[in-house]
Amino acid sequence: METILSLALSAAAEERAASPSLTAGYNGKERTWELIVRHFGPLAGMLEELNGGGSKETGSAGPAKVEELLDNYAILTVPESQVMAAAAYPQIVYVEMPKRLYFAVNQVRSASCIPAGQAVGTGSVYGPALTGRGVLVAVLDSGIDYFHEDFRNEDGSTRIALLWDQTLGKIFTKEMINEALAAGNRQDAGLYVPSEDGSGHGTAVAGIAAGNGRESGGRYRGIAYESELLVVKLGTADPLGFPRTTQLMRGLDFAVRYAAAVGKPLAVNLSFGNTYGSHDGTGLLETYINSAALYGRTSIIIGTGNEAARGGHISGVLTGHGPVEIELTVSDYETGLNVQLWKHYADEFGIMLIAPDGRRLGPLPPVIGPQTLEYGGTRILIYYGEPSPYSAAQEIYFDFLPRGGDYMAAGIWKFRLIPERIVWGRYDLWLPPSSVLNQATRFLGATPDTTLTIPSTARAAISVGAYDSAYQSYADFSGRGFTRTNEQVKPELAAPGVNLTAPRAGGGYAKVTGTSFAAPVVSGSAALLMQWGIIDGNDPYLYGEKLKAFLIRGARHLPGYDFWPNPQLGWGVLCVQDSLPR
Repeated sequence: METILSLALSAAAEERAASPSLTAGYNGKERTWELIVRHFGPLAGMLEELNGGGSKETGSAGPAKVEELLDNYAILTVPESQVMAAAAYPQIVYVEMPKRLYFAVNQVRSASCIPAGQAVGTGSVYGPALTGRGVLVAVLDSGIDYFHEDFRNEDGSTRIALLWDQTLGKIFTKEMINEALAAGNRQDAGLYVPSEDGSGHGTAVAGIAAGNGRESGGRYRGIAYESELLVVKLGTADPLGFPRTTQLMRGLDFAVRYAAAVGKPLAVNLSFGNTYGSHDGTGLLETYINSAALYGRTSIIIGTGNEAARGGHISGVLTGHGPVEIELTVSDYETGLNVQLWKHYADEFGIMLIAPDGRRLGPLPPVIGPQTLEYGGTRILIYYGEPSPYSAAQEIYFDFLPRGGDYMAAGIWKFRLIPERIVWGRYDLWLPPSSVLNQATRFLGATPDTTLTIPSTARAAISVGAYDSAYQSYADFSGRGFTRTNEQVKPELAAPGVNLTAPRAGGGYAKVTGTSFAAPVVSGSAALLMQWGIIDGNDPYLYGEKLKAFLIRGARHLPGYDFWPNPQLGWGVLCVQDSLPR
């Protein structure tokens, strides 16, 4: 099992309750865990054992349930008392807990206070024939304002093939949405299809990728404006309102299976992520995305997040010449945070924590398993992990929790790394996404590289950074590569992600900024290329890695960079015209 799951299972109930990161996937009311597993062979025997010799059918009634996904991945729901028994089952290879997903929105979103910019996709560079016709664009996000004119045909009917609202547990067909639209207004339409986009994030993403600009008379038209939409509103069973990686996996499984069943090429847009993981593409979510990308005629596009300038990552190389100190400043009123320290398992070094008043905690014994430190009103849960079957990396996880109050100790905390036996030497530390921390909480001397959010580290994905097309410059918030240890080129390319005009939930348009909105520029562009290749018969294999290669070949270079690819912009910035064979 992964490190954070092992810590969650070993933590006391009150410690888990104080740490949102340790409760993702746990249902306190039913005392069950939702887990991501990789397996080989059938799981019916395991279900029969866990359910006391009852049902043998996958997904059947009983305390333990399995949802089979593509390529021997599954989502397992089991009572907490049976997690260890399930993990020990011979067919189970590896187990991870879900992680919260955070929509990658930069702080600039309001239409009223952002300077006007050029709308996406209105130029003739794409050619009049390339509109995304015949291609499915899947948007897995916060939902969609299906009533918005930009997602309707000229006769007023919907362009949405299916809308799966995971929060409602319902799938709405094109016919059902058309019936709702016939009601004539949003309020009455909600009586037929009560799915809403509360944050507006998914509506903006869908509009940039595939909106037809109908509400603006075509002025704010998206990229693949004649494509068909497949929308998954990710569930938010989490009490804090964040979807989890298990809901993403369900949504992706649904999308690729549907596209294969109807025989259409598929561009999938994912505009969210988190910072938990080794950032080398070896987690189960990332490897599952690699598998899903091989199913049907699929291309998966993911934004790299907005963490580069927020001080949430620091790295370095430890040698045998003395200890290294890493400084973390924690602002007042921080309700808690976690720190991941990743290193190669072959490296051995001691770790000491130095509290804000100079008190030394440790050094920690490097023993696999949980440890606890106390400092005033702060409790620190620590877990030394092990390598997985997919990675030689070792994680040491620190969870800082308030003890006897609402906030952890503020000030400058130091991590002292004391070399003992160094083989590789590299270390990386990550904080949670900046959206859940106070702005002043950050590493001093932070490293902006390797700030890709997960799952944009997935090898088979097209990972997209953001640049400011008005100034022809990299957007400093955009998550940077390369991936940790294996130096995989991520992002592959960048797209406009500053001051884009996008449909607003409830009607009208707004200016948006972030890699959330650069990714759908590429998703829509992928649909254009797939139309040219697959639908129009120019290249029936233009999807997946081949489509990625076409986009990389057409990427153009911005001034001011000495080498390409680079961690900020990958191979360059999107240029659809040059990506098409001459």
